[in-house]
Amino acid sequence: QVQLVESGGGLVQAGGSLRLSCAASGRAFSSYRMGWFRQAPGKEREFVAVISRSGTTTYYTDSVKGRFTISRDNVKNTVYLQMNSLKPEDTAVYYCVLTLRSGIDNLQAQSYDYWGQGTQVTVSA
Repeated sequence: QVQLVESGGGLVQAGGSLRLSCAASGRAFSSYRMGWFRQAPGKEREFVAVISRSGTTTYYTDSVKGRFTISRDNVKNTVYLQMNSLKPEDTAVYYCVLTLRSGIDNLQAQSYDYWGQGTQVTVSA
């Protein structure tokens, strides 16, 4: 079993920054691709970013490119999402995800096997 625990959410003004963390336990962390999704009120869950096992390859949804950075520390078993220049439309519950599989469609929620409990990010105008 894998447990993912997010932290770092909160309330911030537009233009501000937050750093989300996701601590993983239960498996060889460095063996698995990890990412972040988000869900705004009344909307479906949306892919945000994904990072390869080694951390050398990343991919982002277009709306966060240049503003968000995903990274990981395989010693600390933690993945991060640095969010800069936040906008009100970034307001959502952010979920950390992990997949045990290879050859997946990174953008699809069903590609991921484990999800954290979510952390709320609210950006005020």
